[in-house]
Amino acid sequence: MDKDLLILGIESSCDETSAAVVMNGRTVLSNIINSQILIHKKYGGVVPEIASRNHTEHIDNVVREALTAADVSMGDIDAVAVTYGPGLVGALLVGLSFAKGLAYAAEKPLIGVNHIEGHVYANYINSDLTPPFMCLVVSGGHTHLMRVDDYGDYTLLGKTMDDSAGEAFDKVARAMGLTYPGGVLIDALAKQGDSGAIDFPRAMISDGFNFSFSGLKSAVLNYLNKKQMMNEEISKENVAASFQKALVDVLVKKSLQACREYNYRKLVLAGGVSCNSFLRSEIKAACTREGIGLYVPEPVFCTDNAAMIAACGYYEYIKGTRHGLDLNAYPSLAIRAKTD
Repeated sequence: MDKDLLILGIESSCDETSAAVVMNGRTVLSNIINSQILIHKKYGGVVPEIASRNHTEHIDNVVREALTAADVSMGDIDAVAVTYGPGLVGALLVGLSFAKGLAYAAEKPLIGVNHIEGHVYANYINSDLTPPFMCLVVSGGHTHLMRVDDYGDYTLLGKTMDDSAGEAFDKVARAMGLTYPGGVLIDALAKQGDSGAIDFPRAMISDGFNFSFSGLKSAVLNYLNKKQMMNEEISKENVAASFQKALVDVLVKKSLQACREYNYRKLVLAGGVSCNSFLRSEIKAACTREGIGLYVPEPVFCTDNAAMIAACGYYEYIKGTRHGLDLNAYPSLAIRAKTD
């Protein structure tokens, strides 16, 4: 393709209002993120109504800032890509409605993007990565292990049967009295603890490629309750380290097992939990031992951001994907994947 393609991405699935301009699916010209973490922190989690209202207040300025930072106008943009699911329905509708109006006014194509697919495409940013590869998606609402055989061509090998990895982090953090977002605090606490101090379960570690983290969460809660009932001292550092080790052990073992079974020599991490420093170090060490190439996005592209939506939008655009102004938000949108 002779002409460089510029995609404007818009993301508002949860509590980040983000807009970005990405060239040819890999070069980020701007990536503006307005985070609501401090707003929701006092509630211990995201309050959907507050999130939607905050998106409405900020989305216009965020998009304008993204265009300005990229030094482009809407006339330079080739298409508008926007998250249409999964996520909080009210939050999704704010970004989707804005993107529709913008695309219509500027006479630009509209491309709806699956938020989870966007996390996968974050790995193409500033990278030479190309399919095929194995991908572990670990986020607040999802844990998927899948083959990526081409751009947009996924085969789902396994997923969580209950809580996602991110949910387990958040629920354990709340039980320990930590503030929102809990996953980051557990990661920090664990660095000061002994990961072998408490033997928490590793559910389904040898049972195919599906995951289960509710039992691990319950085991941590039971441990904390028992200690409190007996007025015994609790080392939050050891609890955090032992819990995190149990969860990461399962993620790493199943990911490497899938690479071996399907003879894939590249493993990709995606989703907000891929920011976790212990997961990164453990999976890197395992990949190094087995000669598997590991790809992990920069932290800013692991959490919710519009650059990944624009990157995904680029590959959908060159495939000919276009959506009409009747595109709706789907809070439970599943990834487009075959099953093995």
